[in-house]
Amino acid sequence: MYLHGTSQINGQGRLQIGGCDTTELAARFGTPLYVMDEALIRQRCREFVDAFRESGLRFQVAYASKAFCVMAMCRIVEEEGLSLDVVSEGELHTALQAGFPPERIHFHGNNKTPDEIRMALDAGIGCFVVDNFVELHLLNALAGEKGQAAKVLFRITPGVEAHTHDYISTGQEDSKFGFDLGNGSAYRVIEEASRLPYIDVLGVHSHIGSQIFEVEGFKMAVEKVIGFAVKVRAELNVTFRVVNLGGGFGIRYVEGDTPLPIKEYIKAITEDISSYFSRHDYPIPEIWVEPGRSIVGDAGTTLYTIGTFKDIPGVRKYVAVDGGMTDNPRPALYESKYEAMLANRASEPNEETVSIAGKCCESGDMLIWDVELPRAESGDLLAVSCTGAYNYAMASNYNRIRRPAVVFVKDGQADVVVKRESLGDVVGNDVVPDRLRKPEAARTV
Repeated sequence: MYLHGTSQINGQGRLQIGGCDTTELAARFGTPLYVMDEALIRQRCREFVDAFRESGLRFQVAYASKAFCVMAMCRIVEEEGLSLDVVSEGELHTALQAGFPPERIHFHGNNKTPDEIRMALDAGIGCFVVDNFVELHLLNALAGEKGQAAKVLFRITPGVEAHTHDYISTGQEDSKFGFDLGNGSAYRVIEEASRLPYIDVLGVHSHIGSQIFEVEGFKMAVEKVIGFAVKVRAELNVTFRVVNLGGGFGIRYVEGDTPLPIKEYIKAITEDISSYFSRHDYPIPEIWVEPGRSIVGDAGTTLYTIGTFKDIPGVRKYVAVDGGMTDNPRPALYESKYEAMLANRASEPNEETVSIAGKCCESGDMLIWDVELPRAESGDLLAVSCTGAYNYAMASNYNRIRRPAVVFVKDGQADVVVKRESLGDVVGNDVVPDRLRKPEAARTV
Protein backbone atom coordinates (compact mmCIF):
# COMPACT_ATOMS: atom_id res chain seq x y z
CA MET A 1 0.00 0.00 0.00
CA TYR A 2 1.32 3.39 -0.98
CA LEU A 3 1.83 5.63 2.06
CA HIS A 4 0.27 9.07 1.69
CA GLY A 5 0.90 12.21 3.74
CA THR A 6 2.17 11.54 7.25
CA SER A 7 1.60 7.77 7.01
CA GLN A 8 4.64 5.66 7.82
CA ILE A 9 5.70 2.35 9.33
CA ASN A 10 6.87 2.93 12.90
CA GLY A 11 9.60 1.14 14.85
CA GLN A 12 7.13 -1.51 16.02
CA GLY A 13 6.30 -2.44 12.43
CA ARG A 14 2.83 -0.87 12.60
CA LEU A 15 1.15 1.72 10.43
CA GLN A 16 1.26 5.20 11.90
CA ILE A 17 -0.74 8.21 10.69
CA GLY A 18 -0.38 11.75 12.00
CA GLY A 19 2.01 10.47 14.63
CA CYS A 20 -0.62 8.02 15.95
CA ASP A 21 -0.18 4.24 15.97
CA THR A 22 -3.19 2.79 14.16
CA THR A 23 -3.37 -0.24 16.46
CA GLU A 24 -3.77 2.15 19.39
CA LEU A 25 -6.41 4.12 17.48
CA ALA A 26 -8.36 0.92 16.84
CA ALA A 27 -8.12 -0.12 20.47
CA ARG A 28 -9.25 3.30 21.67
CA PHE A 29 -12.01 4.10 19.16
CA GLY A 30 -13.02 0.71 17.78
CA THR A 31 -13.39 -0.41 14.17
CA PRO A 32 -14.38 0.26 11.48
CA LEU A 33 -12.76 3.65 11.94
CA TYR A 34 -12.19 6.49 9.53
CA VAL A 35 -8.82 8.13 10.20
CA MET A 36 -8.20 11.53 8.59
CA ASP A 37 -4.70 12.97 8.23
CA GLU A 38 -5.29 16.63 9.13
CA ALA A 39 -1.84 17.80 8.05
CA LEU A 40 -2.37 16.34 4.57
CA ILE A 41 -5.80 17.97 4.27
CA ARG A 42 -4.30 21.34 5.09
CA GLN A 43 -1.41 20.73 2.70
CA ARG A 44 -3.81 20.03 -0.17
CA CYS A 45 -5.80 23.20 0.59
CA ARG A 46 -2.61 25.25 0.50
CA GLU A 47 -1.44 23.67 -2.75
CA PHE A 48 -4.54 25.00 -4.51
CA VAL A 49 -4.30 28.46 -2.96
CA ASP A 50 -0.57 28.76 -3.65
CA ALA A 51 -1.00 27.67 -7.28
CA PHE A 52 -3.60 30.37 -7.89
CA ARG A 53 -1.54 33.02 -6.14
CA GLU A 54 1.31 32.28 -8.53
CA SER A 55 -1.02 32.99 -11.46
CA GLY A 56 -1.79 36.51 -10.26
CA LEU A 57 -5.48 36.10 -11.12
CA ARG A 58 -8.39 36.74 -8.80
CA PHE A 59 -9.74 33.42 -7.54
CA GLN A 60 -11.78 31.40 -5.09
CA VAL A 61 -11.07 27.80 -4.15
CA ALA A 62 -14.31 26.31 -2.83
CA TYR A 63 -14.10 22.95 -1.09
CA ALA A 64 -16.78 20.59 -2.45
CA SER A 65 -18.24 19.49 0.85
CA LYS A 66 -20.15 16.56 -0.68
CA ALA A 67 -16.83 14.68 -0.56
CA PHE A 68 -16.73 14.82 3.25
CA CYS A 69 -18.91 17.19 5.24
CA VAL A 70 -18.65 17.46 9.00
CA MET A 71 -18.34 20.55 11.17
CA ALA A 72 -14.67 19.99 11.96
CA MET A 73 -13.90 19.85 8.23
CA CYS A 74 -15.77 23.11 7.71
CA ARG A 75 -13.59 24.70 10.39
CA ILE A 76 -10.40 23.58 8.62
CA VAL A 77 -11.71 24.88 5.30
CA GLU A 78 -12.40 28.28 6.83
CA GLU A 79 -9.03 28.42 8.55
CA GLU A 80 -7.27 27.66 5.26
CA GLY A 81 -9.10 30.50 3.52
CA LEU A 82 -11.25 28.42 1.19
CA SER A 83 -14.89 28.89 0.28
CA LEU A 84 -17.43 26.09 0.56
CA ASP A 85 -19.69 24.35 -1.95
CA VAL A 86 -22.88 22.75 -0.57
CA VAL A 87 -25.63 20.79 -2.33
CA SER A 88 -28.34 20.31 0.32
CA GLU A 89 -29.93 21.82 3.39
CA GLY A 90 -27.98 19.31 5.49
CA GLU A 91 -24.63 20.43 4.14
CA LEU A 92 -25.66 24.07 4.46
CA HIS A 93 -26.82 23.53 8.04
CA THR A 94 -23.55 21.77 8.88
CA ALA A 95 -21.56 24.72 7.55
CA LEU A 96 -23.66 27.29 9.38
CA GLN A 97 -23.50 25.32 12.65
CA ALA A 98 -19.71 25.28 12.28
CA GLY A 99 -19.76 29.07 12.00
CA PHE A 100 -18.66 29.11 8.36
CA PRO A 101 -19.03 32.58 6.78
CA PRO A 102 -22.22 32.38 4.68
CA GLU A 103 -20.93 34.85 2.10
CA ARG A 104 -18.31 32.22 1.15
CA ILE A 105 -20.88 29.46 0.60
CA HIS A 106 -21.99 28.39 -2.91
CA PHE A 107 -25.20 26.35 -3.23
CA HIS A 108 -25.29 23.68 -5.97
CA GLY A 109 -27.86 21.06 -6.92
CA ASN A 110 -30.21 20.18 -9.76
CA ASN A 111 -33.38 20.13 -7.65
CA LYS A 112 -33.18 22.67 -4.84
CA THR A 113 -36.43 22.80 -2.90
CA PRO A 114 -38.21 26.05 -2.03
CA ASP A 115 -37.34 25.49 1.63
CA GLU A 116 -33.65 25.02 0.80
CA ILE A 117 -33.61 28.20 -1.28
CA ARG A 118 -35.33 30.18 1.48
CA MET A 119 -32.87 28.82 4.03
CA ALA A 120 -29.93 29.88 1.85
CA LEU A 121 -31.40 33.34 1.19
CA ASP A 122 -32.03 33.86 4.91
CA ALA A 123 -28.43 32.85 5.66
CA GLY A 124 -27.08 35.32 3.09
CA ILE A 125 -24.99 32.84 1.11
CA GLY A 126 -22.61 34.12 -1.52
CA CYS A 127 -23.91 32.41 -4.63
CA PHE A 128 -26.45 30.00 -6.12
CA VAL A 129 -25.36 27.73 -8.97
CA VAL A 130 -28.58 27.56 -10.98
CA ASP A 131 -29.14 24.31 -12.84
CA ASN A 132 -32.40 24.72 -14.78
CA PHE A 133 -35.15 27.15 -15.82
CA VAL A 134 -37.55 26.04 -13.08
CA GLU A 135 -34.98 26.89 -10.43
CA LEU A 136 -34.19 30.24 -12.06
CA HIS A 137 -37.79 31.46 -11.81
CA LEU A 138 -38.32 29.97 -8.37
CA LEU A 139 -35.19 31.69 -7.09
CA ASN A 140 -36.24 35.01 -8.64
CA ALA A 141 -39.66 34.77 -6.96
CA LEU A 142 -38.31 33.79 -3.54
CA ALA A 143 -35.57 36.41 -3.64
CA GLY A 144 -38.22 38.94 -4.62
CA GLU A 145 -40.30 38.04 -1.56
CA LYS A 146 -37.32 39.03 0.54
CA GLY A 147 -36.49 42.09 -1.54
CA GLN A 148 -32.97 40.96 -2.31
CA ALA A 149 -31.13 40.01 -5.48
CA ALA A 150 -29.61 36.54 -5.61
CA LYS A 151 -26.12 36.21 -7.07
CA VAL A 152 -26.01 33.30 -9.51
CA LEU A 153 -23.78 31.22 -11.70
CA PHE A 154 -25.40 29.11 -14.41
CA ARG A 155 -24.19 25.56 -14.70
CA ILE A 156 -23.46 24.78 -18.31
CA THR A 157 -22.57 21.48 -19.97
CA PRO A 158 -19.81 22.28 -22.44
CA GLY A 159 -19.99 18.95 -24.30
CA VAL A 160 -16.64 17.77 -22.93
CA GLU A 161 -16.48 14.17 -21.75
CA ALA A 162 -13.82 13.45 -19.16
CA HIS A 163 -12.08 10.07 -19.28
CA THR A 164 -13.73 8.65 -16.19
CA HIS A 165 -16.58 6.37 -15.08
CA ASP A 166 -19.95 7.00 -16.73
CA TYR A 167 -21.57 7.75 -13.36
CA ILE A 168 -19.10 10.52 -12.55
CA SER A 169 -18.90 12.17 -15.97
CA THR A 170 -20.98 15.34 -15.94
CA GLY A 171 -19.78 17.68 -18.70
CA GLN A 172 -21.13 15.77 -21.70
CA GLU A 173 -24.33 16.80 -23.47
CA ASP A 174 -26.40 13.88 -22.17
CA SER A 175 -26.33 14.83 -18.47
CA LYS A 176 -28.93 15.54 -15.82
CA PHE A 177 -26.98 18.68 -14.91
CA GLY A 178 -27.05 22.16 -16.31
CA PHE A 179 -27.77 24.12 -19.49
CA ASP A 180 -26.36 22.75 -22.72
CA LEU A 181 -24.15 24.90 -24.92
CA GLY A 182 -24.86 22.84 -28.02
CA ASN A 183 -28.65 23.13 -28.08
CA GLY A 184 -28.75 26.80 -27.10
CA SER A 185 -30.33 26.47 -23.64
CA ALA A 186 -27.26 28.06 -22.00
CA TYR A 187 -27.69 31.14 -24.19
CA ARG A 188 -31.43 31.31 -23.56
CA VAL A 189 -31.05 31.19 -19.77
CA ILE A 190 -28.61 34.12 -19.77
CA GLU A 191 -30.99 36.05 -22.01
CA GLU A 192 -33.92 35.26 -19.72
CA ALA A 193 -32.05 35.92 -16.48
CA SER A 194 -30.84 39.32 -17.62
CA ARG A 195 -34.47 40.47 -17.61
CA LEU A 196 -35.34 39.17 -14.13
CA PRO A 197 -35.28 41.82 -11.36
CA TYR A 198 -33.95 39.66 -8.53
CA ILE A 199 -31.22 37.76 -10.36
CA ASP A 200 -27.64 39.06 -10.40
CA VAL A 201 -25.71 37.13 -13.06
CA LEU A 202 -22.13 36.52 -11.92
CA GLY A 203 -21.17 34.12 -14.68
CA VAL A 204 -21.09 30.42 -15.48
CA HIS A 205 -20.05 27.13 -13.94
CA SER A 206 -18.66 24.12 -15.80
CA HIS A 207 -17.79 20.70 -14.34
CA ILE A 208 -16.60 17.98 -16.71
CA GLY A 209 -16.33 15.00 -14.35
CA SER A 210 -14.29 13.43 -11.57
CA GLN A 211 -10.99 11.62 -11.10
CA ILE A 212 -9.39 13.37 -14.09
CA PHE A 213 -5.69 12.74 -14.75
CA GLU A 214 -5.00 15.14 -17.62
CA VAL A 215 -5.43 18.82 -18.45
CA GLU A 216 -6.83 18.47 -21.97
CA GLY A 217 -10.45 18.22 -20.78
CA PHE A 218 -10.11 21.36 -18.68
CA LYS A 219 -8.45 23.21 -21.56
CA MET A 220 -11.26 22.24 -23.94
CA ALA A 221 -13.83 23.38 -21.40
CA VAL A 222 -12.03 26.71 -20.94
CA GLU A 223 -12.04 27.31 -24.70
CA LYS A 224 -15.77 26.60 -24.98
CA VAL A 225 -16.67 28.70 -21.94
CA ILE A 226 -14.67 31.65 -23.24
CA GLY A 227 -16.28 31.42 -26.66
CA PHE A 228 -19.66 31.46 -24.96
CA ALA A 229 -18.69 34.42 -22.75
CA VAL A 230 -17.60 36.44 -25.79
CA LYS A 231 -20.84 35.68 -27.64
CA VAL A 232 -22.99 36.60 -24.63
CA ARG A 233 -21.20 39.91 -24.12
CA ALA A 234 -21.48 40.85 -27.79
CA GLU A 235 -25.13 39.88 -28.23
CA LEU A 236 -26.69 40.26 -24.76
CA ASN A 237 -24.39 42.87 -23.20
CA VAL A 238 -23.73 40.56 -20.22
CA THR A 239 -20.14 40.34 -19.02
CA PHE A 240 -19.20 37.41 -16.80
CA ARG A 241 -17.48 38.41 -13.57
CA VAL A 242 -16.87 34.80 -12.52
CA VAL A 243 -15.98 31.61 -14.36
CA ASN A 244 -16.16 28.47 -12.25
CA LEU A 245 -14.40 25.43 -13.75
CA GLY A 246 -15.56 22.97 -11.12
CA GLY A 247 -13.41 20.17 -9.73
CA GLY A 248 -12.60 16.62 -10.74
CA PHE A 249 -8.85 16.71 -10.08
CA GLY A 250 -7.74 13.10 -9.72
CA ILE A 251 -5.87 11.35 -6.90
CA ARG A 252 -3.85 8.16 -6.66
CA TYR A 253 -5.92 5.27 -5.35
CA VAL A 254 -3.89 2.38 -6.73
CA GLU A 255 -0.74 1.75 -8.74
CA GLY A 256 -1.34 2.94 -12.27
CA ASP A 257 -3.30 6.04 -11.27
CA THR A 258 -1.34 9.03 -12.56
CA PRO A 259 -2.74 12.32 -11.25
CA LEU A 260 -0.85 15.49 -12.02
CA PRO A 261 0.45 17.78 -9.27
CA ILE A 262 -2.25 20.29 -8.37
CA LYS A 263 -0.16 23.21 -9.60
CA GLU A 264 -0.07 21.70 -13.11
CA TYR A 265 -3.87 21.58 -13.37
CA ILE A 266 -4.17 25.17 -12.13
CA LYS A 267 -1.32 26.42 -14.32
CA ALA A 268 -2.96 25.01 -17.44
CA ILE A 269 -6.34 26.50 -16.53
CA THR A 270 -5.08 29.97 -15.58
CA GLU A 271 -2.72 30.32 -18.54
CA ASP A 272 -5.52 29.55 -20.99
CA ILE A 273 -7.93 31.85 -19.15
CA SER A 274 -5.43 34.73 -19.28
CA SER A 275 -4.51 34.14 -22.90
CA TYR A 276 -7.99 33.65 -24.36
CA PHE A 277 -9.76 36.43 -22.49
CA SER A 278 -6.96 38.92 -23.21
CA ARG A 279 -7.06 37.96 -26.87
CA HIS A 280 -10.72 38.97 -26.97
CA ASP A 281 -10.17 42.20 -24.99
CA TYR A 282 -12.41 40.75 -22.27
CA PRO A 283 -11.87 41.65 -18.59
CA ILE A 284 -10.42 38.52 -16.99
CA PRO A 285 -13.06 37.24 -14.56
CA GLU A 286 -12.46 35.80 -11.14
CA ILE A 287 -11.67 32.09 -11.48
CA TRP A 288 -13.29 29.58 -9.15
CA VAL A 289 -12.64 25.87 -8.74
CA GLU A 290 -14.28 23.26 -6.50
CA PRO A 291 -11.89 20.51 -5.38
CA GLY A 292 -13.31 17.86 -3.06
CA ARG A 293 -11.73 14.45 -3.53
CA SER A 294 -8.32 16.01 -4.25
CA ILE A 295 -8.36 17.68 -0.82
CA VAL A 296 -9.58 14.84 1.40
CA GLY A 297 -9.38 11.63 -0.65
CA ASP A 298 -5.86 10.46 0.06
CA ALA A 299 -5.99 11.91 3.59
CA GLY A 300 -8.41 9.19 4.70
CA THR A 301 -7.66 5.64 5.83
CA THR A 302 -10.26 3.16 7.08
CA LEU A 303 -9.30 0.63 9.72
CA TYR A 304 -11.09 -2.72 9.94
CA THR A 305 -10.77 -5.78 12.15
CA ILE A 306 -10.43 -9.03 10.24
CA GLY A 307 -12.91 -11.71 11.26
CA THR A 308 -13.67 -14.81 9.21
CA PHE A 309 -12.24 -16.53 6.13
CA LYS A 310 -13.47 -18.66 3.26
CA ASP A 311 -10.82 -20.47 1.22
CA ILE A 312 -12.00 -22.02 -2.05
CA PRO A 313 -9.05 -24.15 -3.31
CA GLY A 314 -7.96 -23.15 -6.77
CA VAL A 315 -10.46 -20.28 -6.88
CA ARG A 316 -10.18 -17.60 -4.21
CA LYS A 317 -9.67 -16.87 -0.54
CA TYR A 318 -12.13 -14.45 1.04
CA VAL A 319 -11.09 -12.45 4.08
CA ALA A 320 -14.02 -10.78 5.83
CA VAL A 321 -13.85 -7.54 7.80
CA ASP A 322 -16.22 -5.82 10.23
CA GLY A 323 -17.32 -3.20 7.72
CA GLY A 324 -18.00 -3.08 4.00
CA MET A 325 -20.42 -1.37 1.66
CA THR A 326 -22.09 0.44 4.57
CA ASP A 327 -18.92 2.48 5.17
CA ASN A 328 -17.58 2.33 1.59
CA PRO A 329 -20.15 1.79 -1.18
CA ARG A 330 -17.83 3.00 -3.94
CA PRO A 331 -16.60 -0.46 -5.09
CA ALA A 332 -20.23 -1.56 -5.49
CA LEU A 333 -21.24 1.70 -7.21
CA TYR A 334 -18.23 2.45 -9.41
CA GLU A 335 -16.05 -0.67 -9.28
CA SER A 336 -13.56 1.53 -7.43
CA LYS A 337 -10.13 0.10 -6.63
CA TYR A 338 -8.20 0.37 -3.36
CA GLU A 339 -4.93 -0.68 -1.76
CA ALA A 340 -4.59 -2.18 1.72
CA MET A 341 -2.15 -3.51 4.29
CA LEU A 342 -2.19 -5.24 7.65
CA ALA A 343 -1.72 -2.21 9.87
CA ASN A 344 -0.55 -4.22 12.88
CA ARG A 345 1.97 -6.20 10.77
CA ALA A 346 2.91 -3.55 8.24
CA SER A 347 6.57 -4.50 7.88
CA GLU A 348 5.94 -8.20 7.20
CA PRO A 349 6.27 -9.56 3.65
CA ASN A 350 3.19 -10.43 1.61
CA GLU A 351 2.48 -14.17 1.38
CA GLU A 352 -0.91 -14.60 -0.29
CA THR A 353 -3.46 -12.99 -2.57
CA VAL A 354 -6.89 -12.60 -0.99
CA SER A 355 -10.13 -10.72 -1.58
CA ILE A 356 -11.58 -8.47 1.10
CA ALA A 357 -15.27 -9.09 1.77
CA GLY A 358 -17.63 -6.91 3.76
CA LYS A 359 -20.14 -8.20 6.28
CA CYS A 360 -23.34 -7.08 4.56
CA CYS A 361 -25.81 -9.64 3.29
CA GLU A 362 -24.97 -8.88 -0.34
CA SER A 363 -22.77 -10.87 -2.74
CA GLY A 364 -21.60 -7.55 -4.15
CA ASP A 365 -20.25 -6.37 -0.79
CA MET A 366 -16.60 -6.66 -1.78
CA LEU A 367 -14.11 -3.95 -0.83
CA ILE A 368 -11.06 -5.23 -2.72
CA TRP A 369 -10.58 -8.07 -5.18
CA ASP A 370 -7.13 -9.72 -5.20
CA VAL A 371 -4.88 -7.84 -2.81
CA GLU A 372 -1.54 -9.19 -1.57
CA LEU A 373 -1.12 -9.42 2.21
CA PRO A 374 0.83 -11.32 4.83
CA ARG A 375 -1.08 -14.45 5.92
CA ALA A 376 -3.93 -12.80 7.80
CA GLU A 377 -5.41 -14.02 11.06
CA SER A 378 -8.63 -13.21 12.88
CA GLY A 379 -8.13 -10.04 14.89
CA ASP A 380 -5.58 -8.50 12.52
CA LEU A 381 -6.09 -4.85 11.62
CA LEU A 382 -6.65 -4.05 7.95
CA ALA A 383 -5.96 -0.52 6.69
CA VAL A 384 -7.53 0.60 3.40
CA SER A 385 -6.04 3.80 2.02
CA CYS A 386 -7.57 6.79 0.21
CA THR A 387 -11.00 6.57 1.83
CA GLY A 388 -11.35 10.24 2.74
CA ALA A 389 -13.77 11.18 -0.04
CA TYR A 390 -17.26 9.77 -0.58
CA ASN A 391 -16.89 7.08 2.08
CA TYR A 392 -18.25 8.63 5.27
CA ALA A 393 -20.34 10.88 3.01
CA MET A 394 -22.08 7.86 1.43
CA ALA A 395 -22.17 5.64 4.52
CA SER A 396 -25.48 3.99 5.36
CA ASN A 397 -27.21 1.85 7.96
CA TYR A 398 -27.93 -1.01 5.57
CA ASN A 399 -28.50 -4.21 7.58
CA ARG A 400 -28.85 -1.74 10.48
CA ILE A 401 -25.09 -1.61 10.79
CA ARG A 402 -23.85 1.35 12.81
CA ARG A 403 -21.85 3.98 10.98
CA PRO A 404 -18.22 4.33 12.13
CA ALA A 405 -16.55 7.09 14.07
CA VAL A 406 -14.26 9.62 12.37
CA VAL A 407 -11.04 10.84 13.98
CA PHE A 408 -8.67 13.58 12.92
CA VAL A 409 -5.01 12.85 13.67
CA LYS A 410 -2.20 15.39 13.78
CA ASP A 411 1.13 15.60 15.64
CA GLY A 412 0.37 12.53 17.73
CA GLN A 413 -3.07 13.74 18.81
CA ALA A 414 -6.32 12.01 17.84
CA ASP A 415 -9.67 13.78 18.12
CA VAL A 416 -13.12 12.36 17.45
CA VAL A 417 -14.96 14.59 14.96
CA VAL A 418 -17.89 12.19 14.44
CA LYS A 419 -18.94 9.83 17.22
CA ARG A 420 -19.60 6.18 16.47
CA GLU A 421 -23.31 5.50 16.22
CA SER A 422 -24.89 3.60 19.08
CA LEU A 423 -27.59 0.96 18.76
CA GLY A 424 -29.87 3.58 20.25
CA ASP A 425 -29.02 5.88 17.34
CA VAL A 426 -29.96 3.14 14.88
CA VAL A 427 -33.53 2.95 16.23
CA GLY A 428 -33.67 6.55 17.40
CA ASN A 429 -36.09 7.74 14.72
CA ASP A 430 -38.27 4.63 14.73
CA VAL A 431 -41.86 5.10 15.87
CA VAL A 432 -44.19 2.22 16.77
CA PRO A 433 -47.86 3.24 16.35
CA ASP A 434 -50.12 2.55 19.33
CA ARG A 435 -52.01 -0.10 17.37
CA LEU A 436 -48.79 -2.12 17.01
CA ARG A 437 -47.59 -1.80 20.58
CA LYS A 438 -47.46 -4.95 22.68
CA PRO A 439 -49.37 -4.98 25.94
CA GLU A 440 -47.09 -4.09 28.82
CA ALA A 441 -47.48 -7.53 30.33
CA ALA A 442 -46.46 -9.26 27.14
CA ARG A 443 -43.46 -7.01 26.78
CA THR A 444 -42.11 -7.85 30.22
CA VAL A 445 -42.45 -11.65 29.98
